[in-house]
Amino acid sequence: DTFDQMLARLDTAFETQRRFVANASHELRTPLAITRTEVDVALADRDASPAELRAMAERVREASERSERLIEGLLTLARSERQLRAREPVDLSLAAADALSVARPEAERLGLRVSSVLGGAPVAGDRALLERLVANLVENAVRHNVAGGWLEVDTGLAGGRAVARVANGGPVIPPEKLPGLFEPFRRLGGDRTGSD
Repeated sequence: DTFDQMLARLDTAFETQRRFVANASHELRTPLAITRTEVDVALADRDASPAELRAMAERVREASERSERLIEGLLTLARSERQLRAREPVDLSLAAADALSVARPEAERLGLRVSSVLGGAPVAGDRALLERLVANLVENAVRHNVAGGWLEVDTGLAGGRAVARVANGGPVIPPEKLPGLFEPFRRLGGDRTGSD
């Protein structure tokens, strides 16, 4: 029985690793394909105006930034699966302010009403993981919203504990789908989807 349980755990670990590699590969392929397509289209059009070339360069930059964020997330995820090395003081309000600053252009493009109350929320932990956690919540709240919707980000203390709350006006997630959303690369409607 012990041997069977060990083999079952190993099988689960290998399957998780295979799924991670497949998902990571798919996620990296999408921004790279966008970049290549944009460059190929621009090169094929010998009469492209400076404005058209500038627009292409901006789309390539957006795809590059997406790749950078994805690679940063992958490294953070790989790091998080090992034991935490350091516990240092981190204020979630600063992480939330940074995340809002990065998400602001996309929120403005979507016409989102953004409100925030960023009170001190001190914790001790791995700075990179905590900052990525808050950034992911804010990015997802913007990405999975509706045009003209709303976004709220609050931090502070509740019952002596640090709290970060992110809410949006996007579609409600069915309760039975919640557990799967905590798996890497999982999105509502299945994993390995790089589109809206």
